[in-house]
Amino acid sequence: MIKYHWLLVTWLSLFASVSAQADYGSKLPEQAAVLQQLRRANNYFMEKWPDAGKTIVTNRERPANIWTRAVYYEGLMALYTIDADKRYFDYAIQWGEKHHWQPAWAPITRDADNQCCGQTYIDLYRIARNPLYIRSIKDNMDRMLESDRVDDWDWIDALQMAMPVFAKLGVTLRDTRYFDRMYAMYAHAKYREGGNGLYNPEDKLWWRDKDFIPPYTEPNGEDCYWSRGNGWVVAALVRVLDELPDTDPHYDEYLQDLKDMLSALVPLQRADGFWNVSLHDPSHYGGKEATGTALFTYGMAWALNKELVEREVYLPIVAKAWNALVNESLHENGFLGYVQGTGKEPKDGQPVTYTSMPDFEDYGLGCFLLAGTEVYQLSCSPDAAD
Repeated sequence: MIKYHWLLVTWLSLFASVSAQADYGSKLPEQAAVLQQLRRANNYFMEKWPDAGKTIVTNRERPANIWTRAVYYEGLMALYTIDADKRYFDYAIQWGEKHHWQPAWAPITRDADNQCCGQTYIDLYRIARNPLYIRSIKDNMDRMLESDRVDDWDWIDALQMAMPVFAKLGVTLRDTRYFDRMYAMYAHAKYREGGNGLYNPEDKLWWRDKDFIPPYTEPNGEDCYWSRGNGWVVAALVRVLDELPDTDPHYDEYLQDLKDMLSALVPLQRADGFWNVSLHDPSHYGGKEATGTALFTYGMAWALNKELVEREVYLPIVAKAWNALVNESLHENGFLGYVQGTGKEPKDGQPVTYTSMPDFEDYGLGCFLLAGTEVYQLSCSPDAAD
């Protein structure tokens, strides 16, 4: 199997990447411009979907609190922290009320996708202090605590969907049992799922699920690392670290995993600021893709805001990625182009173009809002434009 020896070239690539990006797209927009971009994208969606309970119809009908819509509301709640527009709060409350503050599809579930909506339910509970908002999601997670099973997260998307629910409940209820179970399930996915885990410590990236563990390879002979899948892991780690007390025994591992992933992503950024859907095979459905790019931007900007990574390395990369998203993905009416549709690998959800409509456009916006909220805060710093 062809190997690129990514670990040996990473640091050389870090500085080469910074040098190559220094004169093109390396300046962050002004704070007001970032907020205007976020509002434009969000207003497009809220105007298109005024009824937060309206079912989603694609190849079939689905409730509007499935994971795709839940990721949008993660982004909306992030936007609300920097732009306290009551319309956002009311829209999120309407969403919860119309779904009776329950997980997607059924009142009781172990499926991470169906639990994702709980992240926003908990955020709203923290604001309004209505115990109804978290009753059902707490019941679901408590039932998981009562079981010895820890192998539910057998695909990496699940980490973003459910890990923050455990972290938020643990903080909100001051109960470390949620942290402990979260780590047990994370450790299974990382070290044991599919045999030896879904994380490759050599490349510091994750296989999407056991179907992509070697000997599976991309057409160029490299391992298959799906961009958005790795983006979900980045987002999971950010959202957990943003909640978890640093005294937790696994805090340092989560932090190191995030920093390792971000360093592995640096040399993989395209010259235009995006990342390809296949991280180690740019020829396999190569091209601009907004969701993985937004999630990587989210993670890097968050790490910069927390002063966890080197500004001279990551700031130009974040600026170039954000400028690519707003100049080449964001339409004048707020629609987002270059969003890969749902799936689990590079070939899914194609074609990905400026005008292509994905099967679900909500999660792409959620990723964009998460990234933009961190970029907005980064734009506040005195040296953000340096």
